Amino acid sequence: MGSHYQFAPLSIAFTLCVCLARGWSNDLTHGFKELPFNTSFYHIQKPYDLPVEQRYSFINGVHKLWVFSTDKPLSRNSPTRPRSEIIISGYTYYSGVWQFEAYGYVPCGTSGVSIMQVFGATLPHNTSFILGVNNGSLSYFNTSVIYPKVYDKWFRLNVIHEVETRKLRIYINGISKYETLDLGGTFHYFKCGVYAQKNASFYMESRWKGIRVFKRSD
Repeated sequence: MGSHYQFAPLSIAFTLCVCLARGWSNDLTHGFKELPFNTSFYHIQKPYDLPVEQRYSFINGVHKLWVFSTDKPLSRNSPTRPRSEIIISGYTYYSGVWQFEAYGYVPCGTSGVSIMQVFGATLPHNTSFILGVNNGSLSYFNTSVIYPKVYDKWFRLNVIHEVETRKLRIYINGISKYETLDLGGTFHYFKCGVYAQKNASFYMESRWKGIRVFKRSD
C-alpha cells in the first residue's frame, strides 16, 4: 500500500508533462468571454447559381464546405474566385481582443485554397490573414508554412487578434505556430470554409466543428 502511494505523484507528474507537451492543457481562452454562436451570427456564401445544400452541409455537429474550381463566384458580377464559406458577420468587430477557435479537417488533395480568414484590411488588401492550404501544409497566405502534413486529420485552430496592437497569433493544437501583424482596416470578422486561391485544385473541401468566438473580458 505504501509503495502505491509513493509512486502515484510521479505518475501524475509524468501524465501532466505529457499533456503539456501535447498542448492539451493550454487554455488559450482563459480571460476571454465566450459569445453565443448559432445561425443568427453567421451565413453561408456559395456560388450564386447553386442552392446552399449543394456546397454546404451540417451533420452531427460537423460543417462541411466544398467547391469546385469551375464554380461561379458568390454573385453574378463578382470578379472573385469560387467559395463556400461560413461568414461570421454577426461578430464584426472594430476594437478589443477577439479569438476564433474551432477544429478543422482538410481531406487529401485540397490545395491552393483559403480555409480560414480574418477579414478586413486596408486597400489594396481585403483580408488581414489567410490560413491557406498548399501542397498539404497550412500556410500564411501562400507563403510561410505554419503546419505541415495537415491532410486527413483533425486539428484545433485558435486565432487571437489584438486590434489595437494589430497582433495576430496563430495556434495549432494549443501550440503557438505563427505571429504577424494584421493588414489594417477599420473592421474585421472571422470566416472559414473553402475559397479558391491561385493554383487551386479542382475540388476543395474543409470541415469544421466546435466553432467558438470569444472576446477578451475587460
